[in-house]
Amino acid sequence: MSQHRRRAPEKKAAQRALLVGVLVAASGVGLGLWASGDGGGSAGPTGSAVRQPSAEATSRSAGASRSAAVPVPSPSRSYALSSAPRTIPAVRSHAPARGPGWRPERGGRVVVGDADLADEGRLVAQELGLTYAGEKDDVRAGDVRLSLNDDEGADPESYALTVRGGRVNISGPADAGVFYGTRTLKQAVHGGGTAPEGVVRDEPAKKVRGFMLDIARKNFTADWIEDRVRELGDLKYNQLGLHFSDDQAFRIESSSHPEIVSDPHLTKAQVRRIVRLAAERHITVVPEIDSPGHLGAVLAAHPDLQLRNASGAATRGAIDISQDESAEIVDDLLNEYAELFPGGEWHLGGDEYQALTVSDPEASFPQLATAAREAYGSGATVEDLTTGWLNDRADTVRVHDKRPRAWNDGFFSGTSVKADEDIEVAYWTGKEIGARLPAQYLAEGRRVINYNDEFLYYVLGEPQTFVYPTGQRIYEQWTPRVLRGTQAVPATYDDQILGGSFAVWCDLANAQTQDQVAAGIRMPLRATVEKLWNPGPPRQSWTDFKALGDRLG
Repeated sequence: MSQHRRRAPEKKAAQRALLVGVLVAASGVGLGLWASGDGGGSAGPTGSAVRQPSAEATSRSAGASRSAAVPVPSPSRSYALSSAPRTIPAVRSHAPARGPGWRPERGGRVVVGDADLADEGRLVAQELGLTYAGEKDDVRAGDVRLSLNDDEGADPESYALTVRGGRVNISGPADAGVFYGTRTLKQAVHGGGTAPEGVVRDEPAKKVRGFMLDIARKNFTADWIEDRVRELGDLKYNQLGLHFSDDQAFRIESSSHPEIVSDPHLTKAQVRRIVRLAAERHITVVPEIDSPGHLGAVLAAHPDLQLRNASGAATRGAIDISQDESAEIVDDLLNEYAELFPGGEWHLGGDEYQALTVSDPEASFPQLATAAREAYGSGATVEDLTTGWLNDRADTVRVHDKRPRAWNDGFFSGTSVKADEDIEVAYWTGKEIGARLPAQYLAEGRRVINYNDEFLYYVLGEPQTFVYPTGQRIYEQWTPRVLRGTQAVPATYDDQILGGSFAVWCDLANAQTQDQVAAGIRMPLRATVEKLWNPGPPRQSWTDFKALGDRLG
């Protein structure tokens, strides 16, 4: 050490310059300030100072300096502290670090630590122009590694994304979380960008992030629906609702009742492809056969099951729930499609049964009143009979391990028959007969999904009082607790609100083409998922959010 202290200043400078050159040559990258632990670095050089070499490194460089003919100049490049990746939805947390970050390079690999992640690995490799190498234990520069961790009890949709040392590691307790990590990576490098150095830790605020599509009133092509599935997957949505039966049409091939199917319609082969594509992106397809109302397409082929009032006049879209054959045909359909839609959710509808829109249902529909008393006692009402119908259909789908949900106006107060406790409430409106304030459903302990028709309903042609929702209004004014109108329910109910769903309804089917629909819902979909993924106020202005959405596509 005394020799080092006695060397002339110019010799010290030459040694330090040579040391930097040796370290740069050994590392193969520009010298950066690398953080310890999970950290790494950010994209972009700055003029900030670099960390001084250790005494051991200085000693090693001294010997090298004696054999070097020409000292290597010291580079001035270093890295600023990284910023969080800019994505939709925004990541929940990012631990910044210093370094060059990561971007896909020709010849790079995607490797997995578990065979269960093969689908996620192949997809992101294809999207980023990398090679899918399967299960590998070796480590190479530029690798993207997907792995499952042992974080028991963690949200299965959570993940960690670490960028460090020229590599990326995405890990999670389940394949869903790992998939969402690949969506963050894909957005971060979109358009030639760089995934910033550091560690993202991310998970959704709400477990239900849905999009419902009315394919009954308007035919959407299978290709168009598949494009929406890809879009939803990249935005970390996890449910796609298909409302395929209504008064206007029945839009999926049927083997049990082919007479009810409309043209055009989706074949079962097309539906299986949609369901398979959705499953690859961790999206559950939630079917809806609405009953006992909205069954006009079924009743057109079975007029004997049409509900008629005391005068014999037919009630539009309503099936006569006093007849055993009515339950049989609906259960036939529920049982048939259970295999086609293997996910664990089923929407039973239950809304707008026209028998309950008259002033005296028992007098107007005496056959329903008689059936109610026979089933539930002398004081039973048509509302009791309708609630019993809902419970019976829930029993049918439970046999197939489905969780039932129904529209909020299909639940009634003051009845002797209560809707089963496990039927989730799809709260869409407070305008319909039977619709109560959201807090009343929540006070009963029910789990609720937010379909607020004042924010989340895109109704073609804007009939009645509907207007096309804007992404800005959703982004700035709506939260999952705003279930009805513009007022939020108390925060004490937050855990009972499972999430929300944006919905396209085709009341005036020809008002827009399917391409116009896709364009019209683009920013509303992004705003909705941002508010379902991240709790609290948005971190950026609507102008900045929209600009990000436009950049990412």
